Amino acid sequence: MRADRGHDPAAARAAAPAHGHRPARLARRRLPDRGRRARRDRSRPAAHLPPPVRRSLPRQECTERGGPERGGQRRPADGRGIDAEADAGTDTDAATGAAGATTKPVVASIAHHGAREAGVTPAIALRDIRAGYGNIQVLHGIDLEIGVGEVVAMLGPNGAGKSTTLKVLSGQIVASSGEYDFFGRIVNGALPDSLTRAGLCTIPEGRGIFPNLTVVENLKMMTHAGQSFATISEHAFEQFPRLKERQKQVAGTLSGGEQQMLAMARALATSPRVLLLDELSMGLAPLIVEELYEVVAGIARSGVSILIIEQFAHDVLHIAHRAAIMLHGKIQEIGEPHAIAAQLAEAYLGS
Repeated sequence: MRADRGHDPAAARAAAPAHGHRPARLARRRLPDRGRRARRDRSRPAAHLPPPVRRSLPRQECTERGGPERGGQRRPADGRGIDAEADAGTDTDAATGAAGATTKPVVASIAHHGAREAGVTPAIALRDIRAGYGNIQVLHGIDLEIGVGEVVAMLGPNGAGKSTTLKVLSGQIVASSGEYDFFGRIVNGALPDSLTRAGLCTIPEGRGIFPNLTVVENLKMMTHAGQSFATISEHAFEQFPRLKERQKQVAGTLSGGEQQMLAMARALATSPRVLLLDELSMGLAPLIVEELYEVVAGIARSGVSILIIEQFAHDVLHIAHRAAIMLHGKIQEIGEPHAIAAQLAEAYLGS
């Protein structure tokens, strides 16, 4: 019970207002709702922010051997990228650059890690390619050439730079320096869709299919390349009879080998000139792997150039024309498969 300090209850009751009326409350200052303001600001379009710009090389037209930038020719301003008319061994029309220099396809004439025949334009040529992710440099000067109809196996452990090389070839990463030729045309900085239209096709690690669609629906998705569905399905079922038995089955429920067959059937529907295969054998039974690589050998015999990224040499060396060992972002050795096989243990284990 508190002590009375001059408080008069009667006086307080007399001063109280009549029943039904409340004393006026003091106006309280309303504090700003920072949370609401922040939400409002986030909802506004960030018009003041510049759009993201893809890192690329200058668009200046380059002369033979890539010009002074040594980076090759950037894709044209119209966005179309590569001229699909470029073909192996076919000379293209000369074009005059801004400085009056004449541009023409680069003919393979280097001896290091080179084409199979001197003077023949390779399907793919990488010269001193350097690339990475942000400030992290992964590739430290890659030199590689793949001839028309040639199968090249790129071997190496995880982290060697194999997948980064594949991303440079497919246009997903722009090389920071060096020169990338595609059938004699410098294509540094070309968009992936431009390279695809020019004839380059990639089967990524983990199968490039739509798992929620049926086999038939996956094949129908490839009619955008210009072929009819009847032609695509006929070729697919002829090359992979097992897909015909599973044509109404959802692709995600197929076995790993059948999914890889479907991915290859989809890739072949684009009539590629260059095929990039990333870890084709991953998670598959040896018999399925052998069957798939026999198909790959048949594709190469039809004139398609193929680069295969693999960790396990015994799966691919029997169909490859040449093999390369990649370590620490560099190609350490390249040569005949049987010669490379003898060096694999030393390269991997450092013994």
